[in-house]
Amino acid sequence: MTFNLRPSRRSVLALVAAVPFGTNLAAFGAAAETVTVHKDPDCGCCSGWVKHLEGAGFTTKVIETRNLDPLKRRLGVPDDLAACHTAEVAGYVIEGHVPAAAIRRLLQEKPRGTGLAVPGMPVGSPGMEGGTPERYDVVLFGPAGRRTYMSFVGDRSV
Repeated sequence: MTFNLRPSRRSVLALVAAVPFGTNLAAFGAAAETVTVHKDPDCGCCSGWVKHLEGAGFTTKVIETRNLDPLKRRLGVPDDLAACHTAEVAGYVIEGHVPAAAIRRLLQEKPRGTGLAVPGMPVGSPGMEGGTPERYDVVLFGPAGRRTYMSFVGDRSV
């Protein structure tokens, strides 16, 4: 008994047509999540971060408030990781100038934790453009502790 292991022309064409389509769906799947951003109405760097997310394909919902501290406490953001804006996406907290690439990875991997944070306002991070970009870490934090999740210079992973 012999088997023909050579694919037909039709099978090859169907596979070639399907691969790019499936790849595009996977690449944009994480960006389908809406990021709810809580920020001060007068903060320009926060608005810059929102534009960065939208440019990366995320849908955003902005809630402007002058008192973010109660929200940060309710969501479990440690004081030493607090930044100028707080966001929520898919059950995670995003604190500060976290690049879209880190959020996309978080949504794909779904690690255990409360969320991601970029403490302070590193020069060159999304929303803090201008000057010479510095290296900074994105921290995964939660009840079990914290660890460096990714490192960046500007919005580029290193």
